[in-house]
Amino acid sequence: MRALLIGRFQPLHRGHLEVIRKIRADRPSAPVLIGVGSAEQSYTWENPFTAGERLEMIGRALAEAMVEGTLLVPIEDINRHALWVGYLEALLPTFDRVYTNNPLTRLLFEREGYLVESPPLFDRDRFEGARIREQLAEGSGWKDAVPPSVAAYLEEIGAPARLHVLKQAGSRFGRGLS
Repeated sequence: MRALLIGRFQPLHRGHLEVIRKIRADRPSAPVLIGVGSAEQSYTWENPFTAGERLEMIGRALAEAMVEGTLLVPIEDINRHALWVGYLEALLPTFDRVYTNNPLTRLLFEREGYLVESPPLFDRDRFEGARIREQLAEGSGWKDAVPPSVAAYLEEIGAPARLHVLKQAGSRFGRGLS
């Protein structure tokens, strides 16, 4: 049966890639669904990249790392926690296990009877989305935190300039653009 890993991947970094590798190693015969959360959000400080850009990052990184057996699925927020697991059950192919480090996601899936595991955090001081977004905005130090294919893609889409603008907008208005 499939496993489900849910994340925002803003951006995909080496820690995310190691989690995906670990899940594939633990479950070599079971496909892994990779749910790209908050798919409707983009161009904000917390969610600077579009769902399509995140799917592209993940796809390039998985191809580069030769990780097979995954299915990428964008997941929009519905802002109804009590209905969220049912929404995912209707949206996704069947799965029997969920990987997350988010306490609310854990609670919601456990309430519905799913086995939920917390994937290990790999070098969290270096591989953390908010830190990497800060580094992108500053224009340095971020390339080693993401796979090479993701670094090339982030350059291609002008991510450092985008994050710089989003950070400036946030500091001027107390929040990112929405």
